Amino acid sequence: MHTTAIIQLEKIEKSYFMGNHAIPVLKGISMEIQRNEYVALMGPSGSGKSTLMNILGCLDSPTGGKYILNSQDVSQMSDDELAQVRNNEIGFVFQQFNLLPRLSAAENVALPLVYAGVSKKERMERALEALRKVGLADRSHHKSNELSGGQIQRVAIARALVNNPSILLADEPTGNLDSKTSVEVMELFANIHAAGNTVVLVTHEEDIAAYAHRVVRLRDGLVESDTTRPSKAVPAESL
Repeated sequence: MHTTAIIQLEKIEKSYFMGNHAIPVLKGISMEIQRNEYVALMGPSGSGKSTLMNILGCLDSPTGGKYILNSQDVSQMSDDELAQVRNNEIGFVFQQFNLLPRLSAAENVALPLVYAGVSKKERMERALEALRKVGLADRSHHKSNELSGGQIQRVAIARALVNNPSILLADEPTGNLDSKTSVEVMELFANIHAAGNTVVLVTHEEDIAAYAHRVVRLRDGLVESDTTRPSKAVPAESL
């Protein structure tokens, strides 16, 4: 496999066990994702896309195969080692936002830096810079109940970016948003990608996947298709 790939999967398998009975979910997935690619993972319910996302995000380990993330073999790491990789290498954006309601936008964005041992002064400086990137510098002191759904998701995206991760993983990031706000958030992702970030998106919506440059479709734990295409046009300004 090529060393320019930030993600290298070699025959990744994942089974869950009920007693002595193994239930295979991923059945030998091999793929590469290059730096600064924008990839959408698609597939019907039960296809394995969420399980694959969890493995890509080091939230779960494969039961077979090899996963190289940014030149590190993470497939055999301990839970503590995986936690360190998650904090250093991966930014997560979830459908449910997962903000802490008692904290301000800036404090929510700074949370990953607390776990990284960054000083309070630097945490807030980096949090404010991340909020500026998503157009919310003027909302840094607001709590989530003072923000719209789209603004809350922007805070969540800023939190994912604050550690300068190698990859940004987004799991159904527009699932709780209306159509207009979804377009705004996807245009933000496009600008993040244009600024040099690697983005991997899980979605079941074709119009959301259209923003990506590459679409990988899963079915029954295998790659059904892997296509590259022009992405949906977005505004020219970047971060």
